[in-house]
Order: sequence, then C-alpha cells, then structure tokens
Amino acid sequence: MHDTAVSLVELGAVFFGLGILGRFAWRIGVSPIPLYLIGGLAFGQGGLIPLQGIGDFTELAGEIGVVLLLLLLGLEYSAQELVTGLRRSWLAGLVDLALNATPGALVAVLLGWGPIGALAMAGVTYISSSGIVAKVLGDLGRLGNRETPVILAILVFEDLAMAVYLPILTAVLAGVTLLGGLSAVGVSLLAITVVLVIALKFGRYVSAVVDSPDPEVFLLRVLGAALLVAGLASQLQVSAAVGAFLLGIAISGSTAENATKLLEPLRDLFAALFFVVFGLNTDPKSIPPVLGAAIGLALVTTLTKVATGWFAASRVGVARMGRLRAGAALVARGEFSIVIAGLAVASGAVDGELAALATAYVLLMAVIGPVAARVVEPLTRLAQRKLSPR
Repeated sequence: MHDTAVSLVELGAVFFGLGILGRFAWRIGVSPIPLYLIGGLAFGQGGLIPLQGIGDFTELAGEIGVVLLLLLLGLEYSAQELVTGLRRSWLAGLVDLALNATPGALVAVLLGWGPIGALAMAGVTYISSSGIVAKVLGDLGRLGNRETPVILAILVFEDLAMAVYLPILTAVLAGVTLLGGLSAVGVSLLAITVVLVIALKFGRYVSAVVDSPDPEVFLLRVLGAALLVAGLASQLQVSAAVGAFLLGIAISGSTAENATKLLEPLRDLFAALFFVVFGLNTDPKSIPPVLGAAIGLALVTTLTKVATGWFAASRVGVARMGRLRAGAALVARGEFSIVIAGLAVASGAVDGELAALATAYVLLMAVIGPVAARVVEPLTRLAQRKLSPR
C-alpha cells in the first residue's frame, strides 16, 4: 500500500477509534482522557499494533492541542476575574501548592530522579484538570452551588501558578544557567503583567483585532493569533502554552464567547490527539514497575485535594457538605499533568520512567476525580443516616 494511503488509513482509524472511546467514556460518566491514553499505549512503541505512518502529523497536532487547551482556558476568564480571584484565593492557593506538589516531589526524590525530576513531578501532582472539573460540575448541575466560586478560584490560582512554573521548568530542562533561568522567569512575569494590564485597560482593542462577523475569518484570525503568540512565547522560552493562555485572557466579552464556541470542537479533536501521542510515546512495559508508586500518589493526593477544597470552602463559610463537594471536585488531574510530563521527557533531562509514572497516575486520577465528585455527597449522607440515632 502507498505511504500516503497507509497514513490516511491509520489516521482515519485513530480518529474513528477516538470517537468510539469518547462516546463510551461519557456514557459511563468518566473523562475520556484515560481511554485516549490507553489507546495511545496500545498502538505506540511496545503496543499491540504500532502505527508508523502518522508520527509527524500527530506530534504537531499534539502541540496544537496544548495551545488550544490553554487558549480556551484563558478565554474562560477576564483579566478582572483573574485579579479578583487571586486576591480572594491566594492563601488557599498556597495551601493547595504545598499539599499537592510535595507528594510528587518526594516520590521523584525517592526514585532517584534528582531535583529536575522532583520539579517535574511536583507539577504533575499539583494541578487539577480544569477541563474535567468544569465538565463534572456542569453534568452534576453544581455550577450555581455556593462552593463553586471557591473551586473556580483555586483553579484560577493554579493557572496563574502554571504561568510562572512552566517557564522555570522549561529553563531548567534546557540546562540553562541560574542567570538564564531567572531571566526566563523575569520575562514570564513581565509578559503576564503586561498582558493583564493590556487586558484590563485595552481588552476591547485586542478583541476587535481578532473579531469578525464572518465565522470563517474569525476562526482563522483567532487560531492564527494563538499559534503566532504561542510560537513567539516558545522562542522567548516562556512556553507556548502560557502564551496561548495569556492571549485568551486578553480576549474578552462577546468575542471570547464566540471564540470559545468556534474553537471547542477543534480543541477537543487536537487535545484527544495530544493524549494519544503521549500514550504512543510511552512503552506499556514501563508502567508495571511504577504502578505501586502511582497508586500511592493517587491515594495521597486525593486526600490532599479534598483537604484543599475543605480548607478553601471553610474560609468563606460553606457548610460541611459543600466543603466535601469542593474537595472532591478538585481531585481530577489530566491535561496539564501530561503537558508537564511531556515537556520533561522530551527534553531528555529526566528518567524515562517519569512518563510511565505520569501516565499511570493520570489514568487513575482522571477516573477517580469524576467518580469522587459524584459519590461524595450520597456516601456522606448515607454515613450520616447510619450514624444518627434512631
């Protein structure tokens, strides 16, 4: 069969398979991310039927998926919301960082991966999956609950923390000097500050540049701007993902709403490919040796996220049940954890087992998160009924 024909057949099979997996996942009430990762493991190196003809396309598509994930995340927030959320949630955000980054860093040190591996694993276990959390809250009808603003505030803090963390990680992985690393962080902080100021005072002009009444032109402008900014940010060692996130923040109002509607299908498509690519590049045989560590991390960081949500919700007077719901909603890890692991492994500066551990960990947490959010309230009420005197 001709090379082009092979590539088309393989790509078509991947897309069709992803559609089946995604449909099945939402039918059973879990995120499709674990199934996408498993699909990648099945057809990558060491898998059942390795795919050979779509490597270049899927690698680039995966990068675009990361850009779109972060762009749409930025579109969800205005600069004013980010600033307000940061003011309200900084203490809970610091508690979240301490409780959830530490387990990943400790495991990396115990496994002998050194300070670079510890820095990468700290990010993997720290950040919740905004996509999964938003989906679960919508499905369960909790968007209007009193604890939901607390959950969103924590997610906002994590997103801002990533805007600082990713440039640091990128600089460390590149092996730059201390001065070079500090320069990268300085550029990142300067970029964040400039974008927030622009978004607060001149956001309508940024929106006007990309806006258009014609959907086709609008899509081309927004997507083109996102890729341009991501590329320039990457060149400045700020991280393409952070560049896309900052652009999303700068676009506001009806322009942001329309961009979200247009880009969501593209984001879902390319993000699915991103998870598949990560699975393709991970040897399934490398997972069993780190499965024990992944299970241990999953148990510990489930409890630490619940504690984070409980603490944050208690500070604004939310009742006990709401505190539990807030904690359970934050449990899921997903896209960002894989992005961090992908950066670390691609650099060659960390042990290859980190990819296997991150894959196993995200497989567990992307399932545990939605399940925990669904069952925490019924289980708590059942326990209260059994403990209450008759």
